[in-house]
Amino acid sequence: MKHDGPAWRSPRAWITLAVVWALALSVDLWTKSEAFEHVAPGPVVLSPREVVADPSYRLPWHDGVQAISPNILDFHLVVNHGAVFGIGQNARGLFIGFTAIAVAAGVFIFGWWTRAGAIWAHIAIGLILAGGVGNLYDRIVFGAVRDFLYMLPRRHLPFELTWPGGSNEIFPWVFNGADMFLLCGMALLIFYARKEDQRRAVVVDPSGNAKQVGGGDCIGK
Repeated sequence: MKHDGPAWRSPRAWITLAVVWALALSVDLWTKSEAFEHVAPGPVVLSPREVVADPSYRLPWHDGVQAISPNILDFHLVVNHGAVFGIGQNARGLFIGFTAIAVAAGVFIFGWWTRAGAIWAHIAIGLILAGGVGNLYDRIVFGAVRDFLYMLPRRHLPFELTWPGGSNEIFPWVFNGADMFLLCGMALLIFYARKEDQRRAVVVDPSGNAKQVGGGDCIGK
């Protein structure tokens, strides 16, 4: 099959998207389950009714586990009622609806706005979809998102600076694999789109003269 057709017509494009999505989603859900099983002194079992009923629900305090030292990465369990890095707390229904729409939009962008040969764009969209579905699963099943990756613990901002919430840590947010896949996928897609725009911006005609051309509607044309 030609690589310049729309992605929805390409079996290879669908396989690429499905494999990346399945692998990334599996890693996200597995790491969350392992963390909530082993990081605290005992397995942490979430009660969806309790989590949903109490928007301020927090896990009992635990010391966590130092994963990369010195003070590079800890495993520390929290439940996040918001979006990536805790943005927009206590809006579970809104985030469920928004994520479902975003996933549908991602599939549409893949099928109709990318070309069959745009492999890196398909990998990026697969990562984005995996991140969205991973956190969507948590919100539906557990009532909140399970987070456990704590970067730069016990490292503080210079000059006694603080974040708007009052924290003086360099990176006070706890996150998970789905958040990483989302951000990496978006960064990769933006980078790929910019490179494709630059590649299509100037072409050389048969006479050897460069000329400006339009970008077109599809990524990876």
